[in-house]
Amino acid sequence: MYRGKYRLIIPFLLPSLFLYALFVLFPYAQAMYISLTKWTGVTRYPEFVGLRNFAKLLGDRHYWNALSHNVIYLLILPPLIIGFSFFLAFVLTQGIRFGKLFRIVFFFPQVMSVVAVGVLWNFVYHPTMGLLNGFLKLLGVQNPPAWMGNPNTALPGIAAVVIWQAIGFYMVFFIAGMEAIPMTFYEVCRIEGASGWQTFWKVTLPLLWENVRVALVFLAIGALEMFGITQTMTEGGPSRATDVLATYLYQNAFTHSNFGYATAIAVTLFFLILVLSVTTMRLTERERVEY
Repeated sequence: MYRGKYRLIIPFLLPSLFLYALFVLFPYAQAMYISLTKWTGVTRYPEFVGLRNFAKLLGDRHYWNALSHNVIYLLILPPLIIGFSFFLAFVLTQGIRFGKLFRIVFFFPQVMSVVAVGVLWNFVYHPTMGLLNGFLKLLGVQNPPAWMGNPNTALPGIAAVVIWQAIGFYMVFFIAGMEAIPMTFYEVCRIEGASGWQTFWKVTLPLLWENVRVALVFLAIGALEMFGITQTMTEGGPSRATDVLATYLYQNAFTHSNFGYATAIAVTLFFLILVLSVTTMRLTERERVEY
């Protein structure tokens, strides 16, 4: 019986499996091979060099500098974005006036492309014509900083832009989860005399834990990428103060035509994302709450 079903299903799966192998598995395998070569992207046959590219990574200070910035984003962005998003979701599910309008306003940055966001905020951060420095001058600040031109402020400036764009999406994500929680749970808490803080920790957070786990994984992956917004706003500058692995990869591939070394960086980035995703899911795993 089951064998007959498999015989019927397999022919329908074969085209999808073939396309997946052709456009996903084969490029992955090809990238793994290119990471073991020296290749300018022009010659027909790459020169096989073994693990030389990966050995070079160990002593490449620019690689470790870029990775350190990814780690900073990884430590800062997920807690701040989840915290702000959770707070906004909670406020906007309390039946406040114009709540639906606020949802649209906060979500709007999410529908903008990364390039548009980067260009917009470059105007905001502009040292002479920017809105931010213009506002600071109105407050009496005589010499406001050149935000994207200062190594000390460029990285926090990009992080602020990412937070601004991302909180709307995760706010809606958490709102959907909160509105799915039965109101009887909150009524029981009120009858029992639980405070709002106790209700949050004992009811809201446990029932939204799966949402939080998914958000953590997405944000962790985003923190290890950060290419679009960084390339648009600073291209890794000034003085590599905002370089991340993705921008350093891009520089090696398309500026220095060192595709073998760039692919080695891409492979390390792939495994970092894979390990981080699996680790995050394992560490945040808990007993499922049924309701």
